[in-house]
Amino acid sequence: MRPSAALRTLADRFDPSVFDAPAGRARLRLAVTGETAWDAVFEDGRRGLRLEPPRGGADAELRADAATWATLERDLFAGLEAYSRGDLVLRRNLHLSVAFLAATSADDGPGRLRSETVRTSGRRFSLLEAGTGAPLVMLHGLGGTKASFLTTVAALSGRYRTIAIDLPGFGDSGKPLRAAYDPAFFSDSVVSVLDALGLERVHLLGHSMGGRAALEVAFDHPERIEGLVLAAPSLAWLCERPWAPYLRLVRPELGLLQAAPRPLVEGLLHRLVPEAETPCARAALDEFLRAYLTARGRVAFYAAARQIYLEEPDRFWSRLDDLGPESLFVWGRRDEVVPIGFARHVRARLPAARHLELGCGHVPHVERPARFHAAIADFLDGVPSPALAAVA
Repeated sequence: MRPSAALRTLADRFDPSVFDAPAGRARLRLAVTGETAWDAVFEDGRRGLRLEPPRGGADAELRADAATWATLERDLFAGLEAYSRGDLVLRRNLHLSVAFLAATSADDGPGRLRSETVRTSGRRFSLLEAGTGAPLVMLHGLGGTKASFLTTVAALSGRYRTIAIDLPGFGDSGKPLRAAYDPAFFSDSVVSVLDALGLERVHLLGHSMGGRAALEVAFDHPERIEGLVLAAPSLAWLCERPWAPYLRLVRPELGLLQAAPRPLVEGLLHRLVPEAETPCARAALDEFLRAYLTARGRVAFYAAARQIYLEEPDRFWSRLDDLGPESLFVWGRRDEVVPIGFARHVRARLPAARHLELGCGHVPHVERPARFHAAIADFLDGVPSPALAAVA
């Protein structure tokens, strides 16, 4: 039994220069519906990728039918549309799965999809990038990773140089134990990455916690931002915070212990994301748990969550009055994490900002990707669009 022609073609054109394997090796299980699965094995120092029958556990798994694999062989970005539909399933380690797709793509031009690691200020940052043109930098939410923007990176790469960053403490970026994991820390980290990439001015897209980090960059470095897109951004609470006095006494270093069992964490995430049973959402859950089930990942998660709850509202909302870059806020009408009621307060503070409401929960780029991507393109291209101020 031999691998299918599509799998052989992918393996033959594997480019190790764009394959980012943090451990220096990787075993990826490639499954074709109705056929025998094969393992693609990478070992640091070897130029190629070998295919062999499945053996032991795999670091990542990619599953699709024969037609989808054939599409991936011809056109990676068309294949990623299959991922958003659920025809291509990526599990376990999304970073390695995407790195494999990038390294076996037929596109070897400057805008090809690629994973890379940037080191700056003694820290390691993991990036996902595609496209050329004006840079659009993306910052994920609490518990998310750069891979949550995979379809956004692909969908907008024809217009922009799309760059999704693993914020420190998450995904495959470094996870310093003593970092504050507050907006100022994330802002400094993002600016250091921009400096390392030689990017003076960018469009900035932030989701949830990443939206709060994007706002901090805009507060402190407005000259670095061309356009600002904030998807369900984390904002300082306006209601009473009864647990604040107690939470100030709790140290995030308790995350060095396994404080919450995996089933409890999975149940919470499924409640917060209404469409958590989609393949994209399950892949995102894999990515969250890959970091959360490590001690350093838990410390980062707890520290960041603690900072979100404890942020002082008076200072935040007064700073929002002076937000400089032109901005688009995207809200989910069924969002239980950042309720759409926040939109009223933002409109009062920023009457010139644009707003888009979508019929989704907290993750519009996963739950309503087509509408979300179209709105971003219209806004950043400067196209007047009444839909950006309306309910969609």
